[in-house]
Amino acid sequence: MSSEGSSDGWYADSLLSPVTADVQEASDRAVALALVNAELALLRAFVAAGVAPESVHEASFAVMREPWFDLDLAALARAAVAGGNPVIPVIPLVRERVAAHDADAAAWVHRGATSQDILDTALMAMAAGVCSRVDHLLRSAEGSLLALAQQHQDDPAVARTLTQHAVPTTVGLRVAGWLRALGRARRRLAETAERLPAQLGGAGGTLASFVELFGADVAAELPALFAAQAGLRAPEAPWHTDRWPITELGDALAAVIGAVGMFASDVAQLARTEVGEASVAAGGGSSAMPQKQNPVDAVLIRSAAMRAPGLAAQLHLSAGLAVDERPDGAWHAEWPALQELLRLAVGATARAAALAPGLVLDADRSRANLGLTGGLVVSERLALVLVPRIGKAPFDALIAAAAAGRGLDELLRELPEAADLDVDALLDPAQYTGLAARLTDEAVHRALQDGIRP
Repeated sequence: MSSEGSSDGWYADSLLSPVTADVQEASDRAVALALVNAELALLRAFVAAGVAPESVHEASFAVMREPWFDLDLAALARAAVAGGNPVIPVIPLVRERVAAHDADAAAWVHRGATSQDILDTALMAMAAGVCSRVDHLLRSAEGSLLALAQQHQDDPAVARTLTQHAVPTTVGLRVAGWLRALGRARRRLAETAERLPAQLGGAGGTLASFVELFGADVAAELPALFAAQAGLRAPEAPWHTDRWPITELGDALAAVIGAVGMFASDVAQLARTEVGEASVAAGGGSSAMPQKQNPVDAVLIRSAAMRAPGLAAQLHLSAGLAVDERPDGAWHAEWPALQELLRLAVGATARAAALAPGLVLDADRSRANLGLTGGLVVSERLALVLVPRIGKAPFDALIAAAAAGRGLDELLRELPEAADLDVDALLDPAQYTGLAARLTDEAVHRALQDGIRP
């Protein structure tokens, strides 16, 4: 069923959420179409179970191929208030379309099902599509980061801890950290997407309606047949109040947004004027300051990363308050939280896929920043080498003198105990990067194993 040419391509709630502007996935129209598709999948499941005639299958596909440009979302939303969910007003719309192709087939629409069966299945199917899109966007970003990690594998840079210069690292290892984070989040999301189940339990989760209609054996087979038609995993049992698919999906989406958020936060910090270790190809302007080239993609990704944890927490809160055989409000509270998480995941990864290929890392500026502390960035190394020779108190005094402005190389050359040391090599930050090159290689290798290419 096509939604191309819809008049509401710009999502209504994006004016104050630019990170989700132009995101078509998980829009209200996408939700409505997913509800329709879930109803049609149930029709095909009845045919697959051998209880409905083949004409029902043909009518289902005929309706799927129809455009639904005239779907009035505002009217649908208003009609959903009476019953508390949008499935109820969708049913007559689907029945009418099916009847236009086969009057008898219309009697099979929503037969034996409950609203939660359709809505949960629709959201899982829509989420599966979002996960596929996010996977593609992450892979695109990872390919660009892979190239950067290889390009800058041995370029020294300063590692900052708690905002301060700490020890030397490499530009390559920093990028490798971003690469690992995106890959790990992508794999977790893919594993979660593979487990997304359909929902089919009938009014109280017993499938009693289907047993009454078709017998116990057919009723037992029907959830798996429905799942296959919806492109989802067969459920072990109805999960009307056991909301694990929602919470696991929410956690995986939040992890993706958090991973690209970490990448974007580093880029925003490195792109500060006074740091200057990164620049972006497409910077955003300012309404008042024409000289600015703001790292807007990074800023928008960070905005998503700040919103996602609260939405994931909402899903867990709703799951924890899911009572009886259908939750009274907890189920309803999930819907907008999950919808927004899905949209943020697409928006944030799309911005990451745009940011990464235009990212320029300045190896010369990184090396220059290493020298800002006059060699004190290798104090850890000096302590390991010198304290056994001169003791801790003299070493502390030496570092204090260097911090006060005396040249560290001069102080070391004056030490009789250091006469046999290569002072230049000892103070060279590039020679104190530990396993940075190996760790970068390992990250690159893992990405290549995953099919990521520069």
